[in-house]
Amino acid sequence: MSTTLARKETVTRNWYILDAAGTPLGRTATEAANLLRGKHKPDYTPNVDCGDFVIIINCAEAVLTGNKLEQKLYRRHSGWVGGLKETKYKKIMEIKPEFAMTQAVKGMMSKNIRDRGALKRLRVFKGPEHIHEAQKPVTWERGKWVQGKLTEESGGAE
Repeated sequence: MSTTLARKETVTRNWYILDAAGTPLGRTATEAANLLRGKHKPDYTPNVDCGDFVIIINCAEAVLTGNKLEQKLYRRHSGWVGGLKETKYKKIMEIKPEFAMTQAVKGMMSKNIRDRGALKRLRVFKGPEHIHEAQKPVTWERGKWVQGKLTEESGGAE
């Protein structure tokens, strides 16, 4: 038995939906990063971009545990002296929760060309509606598959 290595030409990309409602921001971001990199696939190859498309919905309902909502800061710098800008995550989650989720996923990806390309397959939405129904996305739940795939109730493939 030989090891199969994925090639760029043979990669098939699926569409998955992650629901962030009521789940911690970081856990949802971790799941999204693993799906974007393709680490859930049996033929995962580290040097090939074999990840899938990910749609994250209900970002406004994602939670930050502990006191992070009040204490965690988003920092950016203009490059000029005294140009450090700080914004609390409470304000970011009220105004633009999609940005907070995107930054969380970006922070969990490797900082290289392959994973920067993978971030282009991430779609983030504030509410439960999204515009990618034509791609027939599959709902991804932690620990099990949905819609004709492996589930815990069935105990195997259908």
